[in-house]
Amino acid sequence: MAKKIFKEPCYIFESSWEVCNKVGGIYTVLSTRAKTLQEKFTDRVFFIGPDFWEGKKNPLFKENKTLLAKWRKHASQCDGLSLRIGRWQIPGEPIAILVDFQPFFEKRNEIFGWAWENYQVDSLHAYGDYDESLMFSWAAGKIVESYYNFFGLTQGDNVVFQAHEWQTCLAALYVKKFVPEVATVFTTHATTIGRSIAGNNKPLYDYLSAYNGDQMASELNVEAKHSVEKQAAWNVDCFTTVSDITGMECTELLDKPSDVILMNGFENDFVPCPASKFNDVRKQAREKLLKVANTLMGSQLGDDTVIVTTSGRYEYQNKGINVYIDALNRLRWDARLEKDVLAFVMVPAWMKEAREDLKQAMKRNESDGMPLGDSRITHVLHDEGNDKVLGQLNWLDIHNRKEDKVKVIFVPCYLDGNDGIFNMHYYDLLIGNDLTVFPSYYEPWGYTPMESAAFHVPCVTTDLAGFGLWANSLKGGTSEIEDGVKTIHRSDYNFDEVSDGIRDTILKFTQFDKKQVNAARKNAAKVAEKALWKHFIAYYYEAYDKALAKRDERMNNKKN
Repeated sequence: MAKKIFKEPCYIFESSWEVCNKVGGIYTVLSTRAKTLQEKFTDRVFFIGPDFWEGKKNPLFKENKTLLAKWRKHASQCDGLSLRIGRWQIPGEPIAILVDFQPFFEKRNEIFGWAWENYQVDSLHAYGDYDESLMFSWAAGKIVESYYNFFGLTQGDNVVFQAHEWQTCLAALYVKKFVPEVATVFTTHATTIGRSIAGNNKPLYDYLSAYNGDQMASELNVEAKHSVEKQAAWNVDCFTTVSDITGMECTELLDKPSDVILMNGFENDFVPCPASKFNDVRKQAREKLLKVANTLMGSQLGDDTVIVTTSGRYEYQNKGINVYIDALNRLRWDARLEKDVLAFVMVPAWMKEAREDLKQAMKRNESDGMPLGDSRITHVLHDEGNDKVLGQLNWLDIHNRKEDKVKVIFVPCYLDGNDGIFNMHYYDLLIGNDLTVFPSYYEPWGYTPMESAAFHVPCVTTDLAGFGLWANSLKGGTSEIEDGVKTIHRSDYNFDEVSDGIRDTILKFTQFDKKQVNAARKNAAKVAEKALWKHFIAYYYEAYDKALAKRDERMNNKKN
């Protein structure tokens, strides 16, 4: 079968709130993929992000005042755009354009009126971050228009503009209206309605076909965000999302199937190599994890302890933190468990500071064999009484008693190397784990299990995560922990089954011999290798191709 030849763009513009702004998973998508695009389209890929670093240094951006200087001057004097142009400080160092969108607030009502008149975008019930996001989005659209006109580009130059998430939808609509020669792509990484339904503890999947997106938007008070997202999905040349599970959401809640699934890849250049270095880093991570635990609990857990972790954003239900803790409790009471299990919950909460008693005990490098106060948490919280993790641990009477085979420690901080206790980055600790668990309920893709696999750490996820579904597709069925990734079936109402599945998987792993553990670790790395951008970038080329073909079709229709 002949390999499909895609029509390639000459210029690519991408806009996202997370360009040079590390706030979530989309940052990982863009920043890891940039190198692959930059190698193929050198300095013809432009990332457009918000500039709200006035008077402060952005560590992710390095300005270059000679780069595109003539256009920048024109954009300022003729198009009213305040830009900073430079390099995004990530592998590949692509060109980044940061725009000050504040001046457009003066024209907010006029802009919202334009959006309603041209695309029926309903901004009437807007609140919160909607106004800020759409002003940035409007500015991003004007940037594409300004660059296109200044350099005299034409339809034959095959320019593509890609908007990410609802925050940049208006830019795609602006480009389609004012620069119709540019092919538009919109990628939703999670639908506004889907996330809202899940976040409000409503059953999403069993009732997905019965939900009316517009009606739910009204009920959940997200009409404005849903409106701009839906209109972008319907009006761009190519509508995309990141997984089959989110594709189902789009079909049912936006009434628009995606044209292409853009699965999220990554680059593994952050994984220690060669093997000798990898083993040294892993040893250091295990030593630190065990030292903190033993100092905190007054215990003597050894290197044969099975270390398990969950991590990510503090979305208690959506990330499955609740079912993870429940499974650990079930494992705690399981008579079949023979090894010690040390389980971490590494999710940033409303943290005040590192615990001074733990910090000092770590410095002394000694322990009197007694626990330090609450032996389940490493940092001080602002509102401990209302914390959900601690609340569930209390409810289940999990207090890390000496006789417990399962110990649970909550790490409620960003592991950026300066937390005061571990003082190591997340990835430098991740590598020390034996197993990770990410039992997500709402997870359009899921970078945390993918990263775990890249570090040769077998992981547990669910088939409600895009990554979990993809891992199943590699196996042609349900993947098991022996395969490096264990995917558990999850629905709206099978909490107990998921909890039992996690318990049984951890138990099974504790019973593996060294040969079985090494095989699972190697298989995890093999799964991760299949998710590198060098494999997944082809889906983007397909999206560009479809967008350009649709652009040509509508431009021809316009001429006729």
